Amino acid sequence: MNPFIPISYYVPVYYAVLLLIVFMVFFQGLSGDLQSRVNLKSKSFIGVLLLIFVIFYMGLRPVNYRFGDMVIYNIQFKEFIHGRKPKYIKDVLFEYFMYNYTKIGTSASFFFICVLLYVLPLFAFCKKVFKDYWFYAFLMLIISYSFWSYGTNGIRNGIATSLFLFAISRDSKIAMYSIFFVTFFIHKSLFMPITAYIITLFYNKPNSYFKFWLIAIPLSLALGTLFSNFFLKLGIFEDKSVNAYIGEFSKLNENVVLRVGFRWDFLLYSASGVYAAYYYIIKKKFVDPYYFQILNIYLMVNGFWILVIRANFSNRFAYLSWFMLGVVIVYPLLKSQLFKYQHRVTGFIILIYFSFTYFMNVILVSK
Repeated sequence: MNPFIPISYYVPVYYAVLLLIVFMVFFQGLSGDLQSRVNLKSKSFIGVLLLIFVIFYMGLRPVNYRFGDMVIYNIQFKEFIHGRKPKYIKDVLFEYFMYNYTKIGTSASFFFICVLLYVLPLFAFCKKVFKDYWFYAFLMLIISYSFWSYGTNGIRNGIATSLFLFAISRDSKIAMYSIFFVTFFIHKSLFMPITAYIITLFYNKPNSYFKFWLIAIPLSLALGTLFSNFFLKLGIFEDKSVNAYIGEFSKLNENVVLRVGFRWDFLLYSASGVYAAYYYIIKKKFVDPYYFQILNIYLMVNGFWILVIRANFSNRFAYLSWFMLGVVIVYPLLKSQLFKYQHRVTGFIILIYFSFTYFMNVILVSK
């Protein structure tokens, strides 16, 4: 537990550090070559420092309602310590992990292990897929709008999605599907990106998925409530911890209003990846079957979220695609020479991408 930073400053300090790194990357991008050994070596060093910082800063945070469901997880952990048995009805592997960890460790070390399971798979994914350019992809994942939230609040979901990215970077199909199995039983909502991945094995042309994503917008505007009610009645996304959290949230934050309805801000955020991918593929003629798979998974799952965008806590559905957004945006820049001043363009995109995160999580929250 980190005793040195007041809880009210804990999240702002985290984003201040990220802001410094983003500015450094941006200004370094104004001069020098992206492919130069000096640049890649220095970025690799900074990337390792960033990895260590995120793991320890996030992993040693105190248990506090400001971190959302962390309070609920802590209550469940203590209940297991005092004799409650797990029911093994939903998200079986995570519950099994938590229950058995209570026999050997504390809640503080449990949350630290959860952060390791959240961050290290992303690091491994970036190293495997992007090789020497891994820092830029890793930074895009770390500075994503929902990254902090799903390491401190939606912990099960965060771990499962990180393992999903790790899975699709494996060369062995046996290893990949084994990890898929694990992710599903950590958080069953992962059936959506897993199903989307399987669909891309049979059809992987982005144009059709672009059309699906676009069609989802007017369908949601016209029939959004119908879609939301239908899918929620199926019980696929039922999560008792959400209801518990709402009660806890109401007690501790009586003056806070939870926003629901058609979230145009979130739609524009999602559209940034769609526009970037369209530009790379259609305008720049970028072709990469593996990128097409990642993009098509994003388009399918994000399109589904658009259909249910009016649902309470629909950001939890959105994260099933948002965790890939940074990769969707930066991947082609790290795989092909698309611009004359590519280092400059990459730095600018990273700055703009983080600007949304900083505005939503720091500036808007402080008002």
